[in-house]
Formats: sequence, structure tokens, C-alpha cells
Amino acid sequence: MREFKSLKILSAFKSIFTKLGVDYAVMEKILQIKLTMDERRVPTIFGDSGKKKEGNQFLKSLWVYGLYSLILIPFLLLGENYIFQMSLVFGIVLFILMTSMISDFSVVLLDVRDKNILQTKPINRKTIAAAKIVHIMIYMAFVAGAFTAIPFLVGLFKHGMIFSLIFLIELVLTILLVVVLTSLLYLFILRFFDGEKLKDIINYVQILLSVGVVVGYQVLIRSFEFVDLNMIYSFSWWHFLIPSLWYGAPFEVFLTGNSSVYLLAFTMLAVLVPIIAIYGYAKLMPSFERNLEKLLNDTKTRKQKRNWPDEIEAKLFCRSKEERTFFRFAASMMKKEREFKLKVFPALGMSIFFPFLFIFTYPAEGGLEEISGGNMFLFIYFCNFMIPSFVYMLRFSEGYKGSWIFKAAPIEQISRAYSGALKAFFVKLYLPVFIVVSFVFIWIFTARILPDLAAVFLGGLLQTLFTHKMVNEDEFPFSTSFEFTQDAGGAKMLLLTLITGVFIGAHFIANLNDYGIYIYLVILVATLLIGWQLIFPRNRKRKSSLALSRLN
Repeated sequence: MREFKSLKILSAFKSIFTKLGVDYAVMEKILQIKLTMDERRVPTIFGDSGKKKEGNQFLKSLWVYGLYSLILIPFLLLGENYIFQMSLVFGIVLFILMTSMISDFSVVLLDVRDKNILQTKPINRKTIAAAKIVHIMIYMAFVAGAFTAIPFLVGLFKHGMIFSLIFLIELVLTILLVVVLTSLLYLFILRFFDGEKLKDIINYVQILLSVGVVVGYQVLIRSFEFVDLNMIYSFSWWHFLIPSLWYGAPFEVFLTGNSSVYLLAFTMLAVLVPIIAIYGYAKLMPSFERNLEKLLNDTKTRKQKRNWPDEIEAKLFCRSKEERTFFRFAASMMKKEREFKLKVFPALGMSIFFPFLFIFTYPAEGGLEEISGGNMFLFIYFCNFMIPSFVYMLRFSEGYKGSWIFKAAPIEQISRAYSGALKAFFVKLYLPVFIVVSFVFIWIFTARILPDLAAVFLGGLLQTLFTHKMVNEDEFPFSTSFEFTQDAGGAKMLLLTLITGVFIGAHFIANLNDYGIYIYLVILVATLLIGWQLIFPRNRKRKSSLALSRLN
């Protein structure tokens, strides 16, 4: 079996694990096996997952994080306003680590598949839990290293050795904070729920964490004021709740000699919270492993219930029987698929949050009255920025192996499969968000923007249609594994997202004329009707069963 350098480095901390009651030799052997098996694993961020590859694909994908790290360099070169610069740097680092932890490593933390092997052997629970958490932390260290290697060298060259030493220590503390606090949060949830309900709760917590790190980053920026071309920090008590400020404070304390009480308190929190958290987790490790067994229980009732809202909406928005069937099917999948919700719902939450973020942070002297008379209602287009990723995700499912039924079923018009799924997406996901945001916008901008909201809504429908044509045509919905979520290519998805800007530009031009918005509405309706008939023709029937059998 291969020898791993990471395990050789880990052996330097053998005495710490032994004092915590961990059988280090057994833990090392478990980690060696897990790291060997990981060479088959494909991470979420890695795009070309359609082919088999040799070696650890996660390590080969780290260059992407290195590319992302270039956004940190300008903050390190701004000057010596360390509380501002380094709080933003560690805010971004926390964001990257937290999203990586949620998307790639929560499944490892909550994995119960090896319990039948390990728990039948004379291995204590502390050793099993320690192996799991160290396994995750090894990879989180790789992510953090790839994301901060270039900024670290820039900081060393620009600010000196002491700066780099503080940076390195805080990076270790940040990894501990992210991994251990996430684990403790899952432990808290495991204590109060079980079975299928537990899996749903964990899914929603992961979604809230994804949205929370984005919202928290915006709150961090609002902690500073821009005065005379300088960023000025004014302390408030609630800043103790922002971890990135904790990690900005030590640079200010040790490099500028600023010994303000709140900076010293932030520095203490940066050090003590991760250490206390890892100590608490060490004590609770056996409890965590015991409670993980609840994930093996299935307490969900199997009794099927008719979903009357879906039935009514299907009859209201779908013409044919086949389209109504796929509408109900897609609505049910979007409601039940945890992986789908984990990938889609965070963006859904952000599409609610971002339209208001830019409005309420706009420095208007006249307040809402000044804002209400302008064109800032166009920020509602942030709801449409998310459409390409939503439509693209309709291809994927955890139960993709059951898609053979589409070929076996007597489907007359295959175009109705995706038209029903797209309508389900629009009615069940997009429309509720759009209605909520629209009501608030009408309160802010008055009813004068009703034609504009209609244009945004029709633009969203047209963008949904165009995105489907580009990425999902001739595919049945929910028929592909999530393993291939990156196969469409980042460039294509970015282009489809930027198409929203074309709609914004057209909308802005339409508003230059008194009746321009109504002309724009007519153009949108006409384009939508023609486009729908071209992409979902009624006479597009599937091949005969005989032809299909020959193909297979």
C-alpha cells in the first residue's frame, strides 16, 4: 500500500492523538486505506469527469483553487490597513473553505457505509471519529494551501516574515474552525432528529450555511466605511459575531502595535474558539458516531399522498396529458431530491437576497423616496441570473439509473417531457421567488413598475427556453448522474448567465421612450410564442419501439 507524505507529517502530532484516547496506529491505517480509495473520487469542482483517470483527481484539480486565489492579491497590495485587508482576505478564505466543506466533504463526515466493517473490529469510537475528521482536514489543508500559496508568497514579499507567520498560523486555525464547527453543528442536529427527517434537516442546514456564508461576507464589508478614499473601521458589539474580523485583528495588533481592547478580544477569539471547538469535538466524538447510526434508520412513512396543488397547477399550465405527467414528476423530484436541493436552493436564496442588497446599500441622501423614482428596480434581474444553473440542473438525479423507464414508457411526444419539467421549475421555484421580490419592489417603487415586472418575467421565460435549447435538448429530465454536473463547460454556463445582461440592456433602452416598455412586451410575447413552438413542436413524436430495440 502506498505511503502518503501527509501521514508522515501527521505522525509529528502522534502524542496529541494518544492523549485524546485515539489509537494512532489504527487511525493511521484507516487513513491510509481511505486516501488510497480517494484516488477514484472526483471532486465537485473538477470539470472533466466523464472519463476515467489515473491518480487522485482531487489533487489534480487544485490548480483551479490556485487560479481563484489571484483575487486575494489586490487586497494584500492595498497598503497597511490590516484590519480591512486581512478581514476581507480571511472572509474569502472562510467562504471557499466552507463551501468546499459543504459540497465535497459533508458527505464524508456523515458517511456511515464503513460502519459494518469498522465497528465489527476492536476499534474504539474515538479512533473512528478521529480518522474521519483528520481525513477531511487533510483535504481541507490541500484546498487552503492551493488557495493561499500565491497570496502567502505575495504577503511574504510585501509585508515580511512576521506577516507570513501570522498568516500561516491563522490559516491552520481557520481550517480547524470550519471543519470542527461544521461537525459540531451536525452533531447538534443528530441529537434531536432521526431517520429520513434527519436527512432532510441536514440538507436544509447545508443550504442555509451556503447562503449564510455569502450573506456574512456582505455583512463584513458593511462593517467598514469609505471616507476620503480610506476604509475606516468603527467597532460595534455585533462584530464579535463575524469570524473574519477575528483573523484580521492579529495583523493590526502585532504589525502596527494597535492594542485596542476590541482588537485584543478579536485576537483571543481567533485563537481560543478553534482550540475550544476541537477540544469539545474530541470529547463528543463517541456521541457523534453513535448518533450517525440514525442515518441508517428509515422512519419515513411510505403512504403515498396525492399532492393537490401539483394536480391543480398541472391542469392549469399544461395542455396535454403527457405534459401534465412530467410536470407532476418534475415537481415531485425537485421536492424530494436532496442533492438537487443542495445544489439549487442556495442560489435560490441568493436570488431573493441580492436584489435588495444593492438597493438598501445604495448611498441615497433622500432615502427610499429618492430610490423609488429611479431605475433601480432593474436589480430584480438578479432573480434571472440564476435561471441557467437551475435549468441545467434539471438533467441530474440521484436516481438516474431508473431513467430506462423513459425508453420503455409509451411516450408519444418526447418534447412534452422537458416542457412539463420546465413549467414545473418555473411554477414551483422561479415564480414564488419572483412574486415575493415583486411585492417588495412594488412597495418601494410603486405600481408604476408593473409593466417592467411583466417584462422581467417574460424575459425569464425566454431565457429559460434559450438555456434549455443550449444545454438540455434531446435529454430526458433527471436522467443523468450528478457526477457529470460540470460537463457542459464553465464557459457555456457563464455565457448563458451573461445573457441576462442583454435583457437588462434591452429593458433599459425600452424605458427611454414613454411607450417603449409596451413595445418591448409585445416583442417578448411574440418571441416567446414562436420560440416555444419551434423548440417544443406538437408533432415531434418518439421513434417506434421496434426502432428503439434495434438501437439498443
